[in-house]
Amino acid sequence: MNDLKINSRSYKLSHQNCPLCNQQSHRLFQKHGYWICACQDCQHRFAEIKTSIAHVNQVYSDQYFYGGGTGYPNYIAEAKILRKHGQRYGRILKRYMQPGTVLDVGSAAGFILQGLVDCGWQGLGIEPNSHMAEYARTSLQLNVDVGTLEQLQTGESYDLVNMIQVLGHFFDLQQALKVASDRTKVGGFWLMETSNRESITARILGNNWHMYSPPSVLHWFTPTTLRQLVAQFGFREVARGKPEKWIMASHAKSVLRYKLQGSQVGKIIASMLNIIPDQLSVPYPAEDLFWVLFQKNG
Repeated sequence: MNDLKINSRSYKLSHQNCPLCNQQSHRLFQKHGYWICACQDCQHRFAEIKTSIAHVNQVYSDQYFYGGGTGYPNYIAEAKILRKHGQRYGRILKRYMQPGTVLDVGSAAGFILQGLVDCGWQGLGIEPNSHMAEYARTSLQLNVDVGTLEQLQTGESYDLVNMIQVLGHFFDLQQALKVASDRTKVGGFWLMETSNRESITARILGNNWHMYSPPSVLHWFTPTTLRQLVAQFGFREVARGKPEKWIMASHAKSVLRYKLQGSQVGKIIASMLNIIPDQLSVPYPAEDLFWVLFQKNG
């Protein structure tokens, strides 16, 4: 593997080209045994992982939703918080369109989709974890199928494709967005929420930014790289903002313990976290998140 010099520093070239622009990329640093790479052209960052549907089935098993770590200690316990999150987006969407049909990607147990339904939307959810999809169907009476966006087989077109905190997880980014574009009506919309690797939080924490968590998260965007990506599929930005976000204290504690494990400071913080009730809703400092609404060109 060849070396690349950037600002007098030497980097190894990656085995994978950039998933956004297909240009050569180089390795920056390792996280959890995986290389985080940067495109030499558009600067997009991604994990050097050979992915497939098998990757999805392994990463988003029940362990992801109930095992803690970088996932959730109990996803179902987040129901009220996530439903309100969907309702907040429903109110934002009403500024730009009337409620219509929605394809909700990565629905999990359906709580965000339920919030959109509360605001007048109707449609389909897709979720790779069969137990989560079953919960959405039986407990919430939502139409949620098992599968991935990359492999979606439907002839339906939608007014909105909803992608809240899923963009960084696609195992085939180009294929996922091609399917999303094909399933979006002319003049329809994409709503995306993702992390911002150029945020103040990400810059301060550097390689220790908590969102660098492969193999579950595979891509890290900026507003610029995301805009460039969706333009390939004929979409333009309509609105952008920072989300209001809450999480369960149990979820926050689980993530912090995982990130700080092995350090003396981590042990001290972990003991302090024990005084916080698990069922408490706590605000997530969303400075490193952003949402964007894109519209499909006519």
